[in-house]
Amino acid sequence: MATPKRSTKTSSRKQAPRTRRKAKAEARKAAPRAGGKRIRYAVVGQGYISQIAILPAFANARRNSELVALVSDDPEKLRKLGKRYKVARLLGYEDFEALVASDAIDAVFIALPNHLHHAYTLRAVRAGKHVLCEKPMALTVDECREMVEEAEANRVQLMIAYRLHFERANLRAVQIAHSRRLGDLRVFNSVFCMQVEEGNIRLQAATGGGTLYDIGIYCINAARYLFRDEPTEVVALTASNGESRFAEVPEMTSCILRFPEERLATFTCSFGAAEASSYDLVGTEGFIHMNDPYTFAGEITQTVTIGKKTQEKIFGPTDQFAPELLYFSDCILNRRAPEPSGVEGWADVRIIRALLESAETGRPVRLAPFDRTRRPEPEQAETRPAVEEPELVGAQSPHPGD
Repeated sequence: MATPKRSTKTSSRKQAPRTRRKAKAEARKAAPRAGGKRIRYAVVGQGYISQIAILPAFANARRNSELVALVSDDPEKLRKLGKRYKVARLLGYEDFEALVASDAIDAVFIALPNHLHHAYTLRAVRAGKHVLCEKPMALTVDECREMVEEAEANRVQLMIAYRLHFERANLRAVQIAHSRRLGDLRVFNSVFCMQVEEGNIRLQAATGGGTLYDIGIYCINAARYLFRDEPTEVVALTASNGESRFAEVPEMTSCILRFPEERLATFTCSFGAAEASSYDLVGTEGFIHMNDPYTFAGEITQTVTIGKKTQEKIFGPTDQFAPELLYFSDCILNRRAPEPSGVEGWADVRIIRALLESAETGRPVRLAPFDRTRRPEPEQAETRPAVEEPELVGAQSPHPGD
């Protein structure tokens, strides 16, 4: 699953009184309503992203979401995490079938390695449980299609965990882009790079590793929600510096996506370069520059230039995972199809597969039309106070020195 590096630029700053008051107000807003129903979740997989972000997010999502079960193959993780989050139902993967067949939970949050998303989603939805699945949704187009079809057949909700669909800086970029203040949108360009430790699961081909599945998906998704369209043709090149850690997956990938109205999106993602994350959206009359737009806990800087006038806005760290939980639980309670749905995840995976084909063959790949009209809207923005970084239990950051 994709886990961009947690920025620490502002984590050591003391909160100003106004910020503390705002955090308290947000916490009160997140508190459960009297008599309100909560969706009961099992979190499946207790790796880095679960421990650093998903499990702590339940404290900010108490209004309608409750953590009631943890699933892992590591008894020590289960014991320590169960104690930390006051969760009594601690289960191994061999107990998953019994768990989803029971009435102990309503939904599962799947935070397993990428190659397991498909199988565990099917097992859950066929048992009548709703699923919030980390991205990438799956490894193939056929797997995505089956996940969507099975969820529909069993009348349960399936949402893919695109946290930036609820993040205020990126949604403000969406709003500006489609206010036509930038003129006609022409160019999207992004870079997303980090160093990944040798031996990390993100460097293993069999588990769905590689830059496109892990971090390139953020660039693809951003281009799609900013252009509000689907690409028609893609081309990709890969490169590696010869280090042994890149024996199974390339060090980096550069891509070009052609969109309708002759717009182009380009990006480069790397597991062997210094930490860097940004994107630019350029129109005929202005542009937006986003610095660190994909971070899940750091500061995002947005610069908007129209003509000779430039405005900068800084968005401080927030909890980006609680809004996903709150939104998905509301969708379940109100029987409303979520955005981002399984179809959103499917849309990105078909592009990744085409890019992988292009990189292998050395030729551009045409994409068939894809019916996708729902996009993230500014009204989906939701802010919750940042959580304190917990101590990891039997898990490590993928980034050297963390």
